[in-house]
Amino acid sequence: MSFQKVRAFFSQKVVLPHNVQPAVLIVKNGKIEKIIENVDKHVMESILQNYPDIAIENFGSLVLMPGVVDSHVHVNEPGRTEWEGFVTATKAAAAGGVTTIADMPLNSIPPTTTVNNLRIKAAKARGKIYVDLAFWGGVIPGNQKDMQSLVQAGVVGFKCFLCPSGVDEFPHVNEKDVQEALAELKSTKSVLAFHAEYESECTTPTGDPSCFRTFVQSRPHEMEVSAIKMICQWCKASNVRCHIVHLSTAEALDLIKEAKQCGAPLTAETCHHYLLFSSEEVPKGATEFKCCPPIRDKMNQDKLWRGLQDRVLDMVVSDHSPCVEELKTKGNFLTAWGGISSLQFGLSLLWTAAKSKNVKLTQISSWLSSGPARLCGLDNRKGSLSVGMDADVVVWDPEKKFKVTREQILFKNKLTPYENKVLYGKVEATILGGEYIYRDNQLCEKPIAKKAISVLFVYKP
Repeated sequence: MSFQKVRAFFSQKVVLPHNVQPAVLIVKNGKIEKIIENVDKHVMESILQNYPDIAIENFGSLVLMPGVVDSHVHVNEPGRTEWEGFVTATKAAAAGGVTTIADMPLNSIPPTTTVNNLRIKAAKARGKIYVDLAFWGGVIPGNQKDMQSLVQAGVVGFKCFLCPSGVDEFPHVNEKDVQEALAELKSTKSVLAFHAEYESECTTPTGDPSCFRTFVQSRPHEMEVSAIKMICQWCKASNVRCHIVHLSTAEALDLIKEAKQCGAPLTAETCHHYLLFSSEEVPKGATEFKCCPPIRDKMNQDKLWRGLQDRVLDMVVSDHSPCVEELKTKGNFLTAWGGISSLQFGLSLLWTAAKSKNVKLTQISSWLSSGPARLCGLDNRKGSLSVGMDADVVVWDPEKKFKVTREQILFKNKLTPYENKVLYGKVEATILGGEYIYRDNQLCEKPIAKKAISVLFVYKP
């Protein structure tokens, strides 16, 4: 490893694993070497004596928090790079305080369902990324025998669909496929994540396609509840780690709670859009709000917040799933692509929604950083400000407001329901491995030359 000058980052509000307090982070060679608490003038003098060449950065009362780990991002390169690519996605991540993303296995062509496909994706990513990168593998009918080799190659877990995914190259699985996948994972520490919607009979939606309610009625609560009942049973019976992605219905929270109380290794996530928007406020024809499962009503949203605060839900992620604007078929929710773009603004979105709910900064850090890192098996390096961890830090101002404008959006396709929304919690700087990658409203680095985490350690194009 090349020599790196020792640095110190100080703030009155450093988010440590169990509290927020004044502290100094001593960083060397990309890692947190020491954390000094109870900081005063004498402590600072001692630091200068022990590290004569140290560069000290004083952030005053700005919050220093572990870099955000977004474990649910669709990059789409190669194959659908016009939707999103590694350059634009990771630039947006860096600007939003995200220091690690985990790329989902579908919407790219080829999907990440074999080691060779993984190699293709890794090669496309090299030299294009501004933040650390990991990959999910995918489970589709017939590829279960590829799973062990994908685990060995470094994927952070696997994702499958219990209903059509929306793209032909990533078909959904049935119960037999799931059982075979769980059997393959039994001897590993890996995780199987589920798009948890299931319907036994296809129904054709009726009503005005420009009305959001018509779309919501086509994906009722029961679709999620039916899927999650099965997932809880599979998880308890197999004792294999299972995870529910982008949960939108609060009606399934009791099922998840009961499974966890029984000792099942089950986790669940929700998304910023489910916590910030309610179905009642979606304008007619505004298809930028469409996602699957859908945004539901205000009462449901309140229950999701309680699910987070009661630790039934484990994390909040973006499910950044963009497409070209034409596929959003403005005015028709039934034909529009389902996905919301938000990667750059997740921290601010969550804080804006949480600000009035007496949510602590340690909870924000847990939901955005340590929870997703643990899901992906990266918690030995990422997700907390602790000695020995990667020096990945987001510096942000909880009281500063900003308006989301199209000009400042860095992800490739700018259509988002957050445009023109005023948010609290502006990201002032993003630090990856002790180095600034974003500061003063601009990116500081070229694409990172060092190998990224996960499979990029394994394959060299």
